[in-house]
Amino acid sequence: MSSLKTIEKQPFEELLEMSGGYVLDFTNQTFTSLFAESVGKDIYAAMYEKYGDSKAKRLRAFWEIENDAVVGKILTELIDVWAYKHPEPSPKQNSTAIRCREIAGRLLGKHHPAEETEAQFLGKDFKEVNIDKVPIEATLIPILNSRYSEAGRSLKAGAPLAAIFMCGSVLEGLLLGTALANPRRFNQVPCSPKDSSGKVKAFPDWSLAQLIDAACELGYLKLDIRKFSHALRDFRNYIHPYQQMSSRFEPDKHTAEICLQVLRAAIASLSGQRNS
Repeated sequence: MSSLKTIEKQPFEELLEMSGGYVLDFTNQTFTSLFAESVGKDIYAAMYEKYGDSKAKRLRAFWEIENDAVVGKILTELIDVWAYKHPEPSPKQNSTAIRCREIAGRLLGKHHPAEETEAQFLGKDFKEVNIDKVPIEATLIPILNSRYSEAGRSLKAGAPLAAIFMCGSVLEGLLLGTALANPRRFNQVPCSPKDSSGKVKAFPDWSLAQLIDAACELGYLKLDIRKFSHALRDFRNYIHPYQQMSSRFEPDKHTAEICLQVLRAAIASLSGQRNS
């Protein structure tokens, strides 16, 4: 019997779209294969039918019956499948996915420090970050430095949306440059975005959200960057007024400050400052 708590089940119910009895878009065959290949279990065995025969009900029985290690492993696999099918998640979806990974990690015995607050993140000192030390194409550095400076000026001038645009642009440039400098690692990371034929997309076609996720998985970025990067991940969408209107995104100084801090933290991570 796993130690999965009732409150911990809710993010999975939401992420895996279980309210209608389904689990994502799995068929009976693909659902069977996932469990057999990942944990060596037959999800259609009678023991998992205690709540009913739907995929969602069988999964609910599974995470009650099996031990932490087995449940943690299958939930991790399901999160990976979800991530593959949602290459550009919304901020809310991304937050839910991060929470699900934390829960799965707990079941697998991975230590997670106490959750960091926005205030704690903003209180970290990254004032001495230096883009010049990031190992990417040298000719890109002056452009990124110029935009980084402009982001700071925009924030001071009371233009939060402009600051967010600049921060997103710089972070995208830094991560694209890092991917181009390390193509094999980025192409092989499980969360790399694929086209309809299953081939990894060319790096310029990756979204900022996809670059952040891959960089975090590979250890180039700390997880706090992914956690607080919601506004930046969607920064391109907000360039279009109708998209900003439909998403009800209203950037303020606080949002821009978080974005600039995310950028500082990323520069510190990519330059090696946070590892020193």
